Amino acid sequence: MSKVLYEKDGRIGRITLNRPEVLNAIDGELPQALADCVAEANADPGVHVIVLAGAGRAFCAGYDLTAYAETAGANEITQEMPWDPMKDYAFMMRNTELFMSLWRSYRPVLCKVQGYAVAGGSDIALCSDLVIMAESAEIGYMPVRVWGCPTTAMWVYRMGAEAAKRMLFTGDKIDGREAERLGLVHRAVPDDELDEAVEALAERMAGVPVNQLMMQKLMINQAIEAMGLKQTQMFATLFDGMTRHSPEGLTFKKRAEEVGWKEAVRDRDLGTWDWTADRPVNRPG
Repeated sequence: MSKVLYEKDGRIGRITLNRPEVLNAIDGELPQALADCVAEANADPGVHVIVLAGAGRAFCAGYDLTAYAETAGANEITQEMPWDPMKDYAFMMRNTELFMSLWRSYRPVLCKVQGYAVAGGSDIALCSDLVIMAESAEIGYMPVRVWGCPTTAMWVYRMGAEAAKRMLFTGDKIDGREAERLGLVHRAVPDDELDEAVEALAERMAGVPVNQLMMQKLMINQAIEAMGLKQTQMFATLFDGMTRHSPEGLTFKKRAEEVGWKEAVRDRDLGTWDWTADRPVNRPG
């Protein structure tokens, strides 16, 4: 079964991340499958709006750490040392560009978030034009604590510098209500009203001619791109590779191999492991 599904529903193109057994985690195939679905929707003159969603309990829980962190040895995102930064950059920029197919889409993209849109999953969501979250859903980029930098760099463009720093200096997750308050997403709604809210906005937008929607999106996006989005993404993608191949990043990979990625992530998110010394944090008293 395809890891990303596409169907046309009247004037709405529906794209669904389809790895619910792993909370739609990103593997080597999902980014291209996503971009292919965006291209299919854009090629259909009858599609006015795209609704992007995730199957099951979550929108997307980020990269599949079973494959990329827990499995022993080198892989596409952790090379043997000394590492080749340009090899890493080529792979990660490929994924960044595939996620950005949502940004470049001539059809507006409305993203529906339930459960989680975290780590790389937040990259995907924030490349959309509008995000509606369930109030209990959580969004964040926890790998900034070790082993990551958000390659699409959308946080600062959506929230402004200070709010983006608050999120990316801590790696905290926030719920839908806080994400709306900070201006990260368009709207947060009670969980049982999420589908209704997304459908209502999608239908409202779908009543606008395709050319009008396209012109407005191009105009607004150009303002963001003129601020240096492409250059920022280049730096962010380079920095992402550096985080994974830094001494602390290699320690995170080693610990994930030893105790499993869930325990390594717990240590990361709670701040209970010293990644420089590779030992538990010594607490005063």
